[in-house]
Parts: sequence; structure tokens; C-alpha cells
Amino acid sequence: MLLSKNAMIAAGMAAGTFFIGYCVYFDKKRRSDPNYKKMLKEKRKQKKSKTGSATVIPNLNNYEEVQKFFLEEVRLGEELLANGDLEDGVVHLSNAVAVCGQPQQLLAVLQQSLPAPVFHLLLQRLPLAGQRLLASSSGIQEEELE
Repeated sequence: MLLSKNAMIAAGMAAGTFFIGYCVYFDKKRRSDPNYKKMLKEKRKQKKSKTGSATVIPNLNNYEEVQKFFLEEVRLGEELLANGDLEDGVVHLSNAVAVCGQPQQLLAVLQQSLPAPVFHLLLQRLPLAGQRLLASSSGIQEEELE
């Protein structure tokens, strides 16, 4: 019985050592790939463009479109925050605050319902959302803002 217990421990240690060795080997091989940094930059660029192009500001003169946009942005923001995607959730909530008719009241509700760090992130994001809203109404391209 004692021999089999020691053999099991040795087999477990050997398997763990093999796994860690494989991880180190794979990571070294991946990082030494000449296209690694290029592919990493492409992935980040695609992710950034994907999140940036997902939001289309509605015609601000059409009340129904603005109301639909507001409700959709609040829903998306809450959903993303619930899933742990704080950055994108805050982006959608800031868009909702930017088109809201009574932003102070909405901010008061959000301050009570959101954790303090998330609310501060929202406050930091509001100026950019306002710029995007102004740019969309005046026809300025989003790339010119950044």
C-alpha cells in the first residue's frame, strides 16, 4: 500500500513537471515567432474597431430614435457590466447619459446603483461620449476626435 501511494505521488509530480515544461516550451516558441507581435497588434486593433463601430448615434432630431437608442444603450451597458466587461459597459452607459434629456437625474440613479469605481470610470468617459455625440450631429469623423 505504501509503495503504490509513493508511486502515485511520483507519477503526479512527473505529470505536473511535464505539463509545466510543455507550457514553457510552447510559450517560448510562440514568443519567438516573427509574426507574434504583428498578430497581437492586429487582434488589439480589431477588438478596438469592433467596440468602436458597434455604436451608431441616431438622428438627434427624431425623438423616437433617440429614445430607442437610449434604452438599448442602457440595456447593453447593464448587460456588459453584469458579465464583467466594465470598459464596454461604461461606454454604452456614457452614450445613454449623453443622449438623455435629464442627465443629472440619470447620473444620480447610476451613482446609487453602480459601484464607486465603475461610476468614476463612467464620469471619466462622459466627455468623450459628449464629443462623439456632437461630432455625429456635425458630421465630423470619429477618428478626428482621437
